[in-house]
Amino acid sequence: MQNGIVSVIGCGLIGQSWAIAFARAGHTVRLFDHVPQAAAAALAEIGRTLHDPVAANLRPQDSAEATLGRICCAQSLPEAVAGAVHIQENVPELLDVKRHVFAELDAAADPSSVIASSSSALLPSSFAMGLAGSPRCLVAHPLNPPHLIPAVEIVPSPETAPGAIVATRNFFAAIGQRPVVLHREIEGFVMNRLQGALLDEAFTLVGRGYASVEDIDTAMRDGLGRRWAFMGPFETIDLNAPGGVAAFIERYGPAYAEIGRERPSREAWSGNLAETVVAARRAALPESDLPARRAWRDARLAEMAAEAHSFDQKEK
Repeated sequence: MQNGIVSVIGCGLIGQSWAIAFARAGHTVRLFDHVPQAAAAALAEIGRTLHDPVAANLRPQDSAEATLGRICCAQSLPEAVAGAVHIQENVPELLDVKRHVFAELDAAADPSSVIASSSSALLPSSFAMGLAGSPRCLVAHPLNPPHLIPAVEIVPSPETAPGAIVATRNFFAAIGQRPVVLHREIEGFVMNRLQGALLDEAFTLVGRGYASVEDIDTAMRDGLGRRWAFMGPFETIDLNAPGGVAAFIERYGPAYAEIGRERPSREAWSGNLAETVVAARRAALPESDLPARRAWRDARLAEMAAEAHSFDQKEK
């Protein structure tokens, strides 16, 4: 995608982080906030972040000055969105505010502009449906801060056009983010639902006296988190049985069913669901390549262990 104008509407922490990610990729970024002086204050804070290459996640060839030079403040919302290829809204998580701002954006933006919300709690249908331009509206939800965490969830409303979804996915992939495209909207999207399930279990284990808060954190940080830092849960279990994910389901599925018997909404790891998961993993990695991928995993874990040891030594 050719570099163009990107609008950042709402200049809090998420807006500032998005501005860095967009400008770092070569786009011209226009900041706007309905709060007077908020955009100017955000630009100053962005400048401070950019002058620490590590904090800004700048590559060696990236220039902090050039990146900052691509970001400017707009004096009005229409000025901010004029000619924009992408508009990223980051206003507070208040439904009335979202509806008002999306109506403004829909009226002012070029018809070809995609309008994306950074919302982490509101479904796109709750604030975009019914607008004349609702087919180009959706959620693009990051984890904070998006200039350091690449995953971004693209969540359509029932009225979002397929072309807007594809354009948004391509836009974020082109700037180095990792798009997660939902087939339809659901409360909490993907990342919050995954995090919520883990947090619920963590609270349950502490609440029932099975483990301490500190030991739960250790189990995640020094156990599961080591693998999940560079692999998802499906790839993890695919590499944890000689025959891949199909063998894992066969061997350990009954044990996990027993573990999850208190979760009434739990899906059984069988039938079409199991076939879908197995087919997806074998399309991503042929079974013959499993040994080589396990060696890759172990090499990554060894690197992480060495880095963790070095960090621990510095902390002492």
